Amino acid sequence: MQDNDALFEALRRSADPGVVDAIEDLVRNGRDEELARVNAVAVATERGLDEEKVIAALLHASRLGLFEMSWNILCPSCGGVLDANATLKSVRQQNYHCAFCALTSEPTLDDTVEVSFTVSPRIRRIAAHDPDSLGFWDYHRQVFFGSGLAFPEPGAFDEFSRKVMLETVELQAGERMILALQLPAQTVIIFDPVTHTAHLVETGGEPTAERRDLSMIFTSAHPGVGRSTLSPGPLRLSLDNRTEGRVLVGVYVAAAELDQMLGRRRPFLTAKRLLTNQTFRDLYRTETLDVEQRLKIMSLTFLFTDLKGSTDLYERVGDLVAYDLVRSHFQILNEIVASESGAVVKTIGDAVMATFPVPHRAVSAALRMRDSMRQLNARRGAEELILKIGIHEGPCLAVNLNDRQDYFGQTVNIASRVQALATEDSIFATQAIVRDAESARLLSSRGVDTRPQATTLRGIGDRMPVFAMT
Repeated sequence: MQDNDALFEALRRSADPGVVDAIEDLVRNGRDEELARVNAVAVATERGLDEEKVIAALLHASRLGLFEMSWNILCPSCGGVLDANATLKSVRQQNYHCAFCALTSEPTLDDTVEVSFTVSPRIRRIAAHDPDSLGFWDYHRQVFFGSGLAFPEPGAFDEFSRKVMLETVELQAGERMILALQLPAQTVIIFDPVTHTAHLVETGGEPTAERRDLSMIFTSAHPGVGRSTLSPGPLRLSLDNRTEGRVLVGVYVAAAELDQMLGRRRPFLTAKRLLTNQTFRDLYRTETLDVEQRLKIMSLTFLFTDLKGSTDLYERVGDLVAYDLVRSHFQILNEIVASESGAVVKTIGDAVMATFPVPHRAVSAALRMRDSMRQLNARRGAEELILKIGIHEGPCLAVNLNDRQDYFGQTVNIASRVQALATEDSIFATQAIVRDAESARLLSSRGVDTRPQATTLRGIGDRMPVFAMT
């Protein structure tokens, strides 16, 4: 435990001490299930902490070896974990299949790739480190389902299980079993979360007294989803576990209660949000994407800045003074971006490219940047730093360029072109930004007007409305 004390002291030097106290309390006193696939957003909510500080602390804790970070591919329908990866580099671009839902989907970093944190076994051993020790529902809670699914409380869960489950069976390696079941007049799903094997039984027509037979073989080859159509009535279900480990077979009734339980969602830390987190980019600078990876993001907000007349500034005040001014400007912008849940992707000369998970964060950052530059100029008694800003939101690809995580696509091009339209210390944004509900509320509360103008962006083609924020 002495080594653990030293690690937590090291964590306090790099993360918010109050948040570190909460994480240390969780590690030392939390239940085992609370330390498996920790949901950073839920921890912040439950303990009344700032989300960004909790995320930053867990990232630093993972870097120190207190936690292990996992990038989990989720089924967009049920929230089940289809694949768990130690790094983003392991995430495939191809489709993933959920046997439970009989659904194939392509991963998107917005909402089907979650990032969770599990306490390291070197710090504290929990049941989830040995999944074979978990009972049927504990396995589902801690291993199969993502951290965004909120299970009912114990009393309500017992009622749910009674209405939804026909049978649960644990089969050890090489074990066989025959179950006698009575099929209801509803669809039945037979599913094992360990091998991701399922069989869907559609029931319909008149009930029968004739007994039917159905066999399921469990292997490690992920055979997919079997299907049958049967009348309600007796069924003899043969189960054969041919894997080298156990399987946990559940026979579910596709009742309304099952849909309600799977619909109980809470916010979780998405891959998109983490990629736009400055602490993550600083700590995991070269450990995000593989060179050949191209992962989709359906909506990301880009902010570009540039200094007007920076060449004249160097001639006017000299290289040394100009360098100090530009460096101060970068420091201010970096701090504002990080405080608005964004991240600086790169700097190009005197320009900055930053990303934000939602539009209103970028709008808030832009307004603060403009105010900060005006204040800096006022203190110096000269209009030396004139910042031009452009903002746009849309889909893009997360890629690896020059050994750094970057973004590619028309959304990036448009954001850059919008910034090029800006003059003086102006902020230009596209319709996607100003029509966002949260952005509109923010602009109204700040008394900022948006003046539209139709323009053709260089290299983009069609004319599009661009708004100047005054």
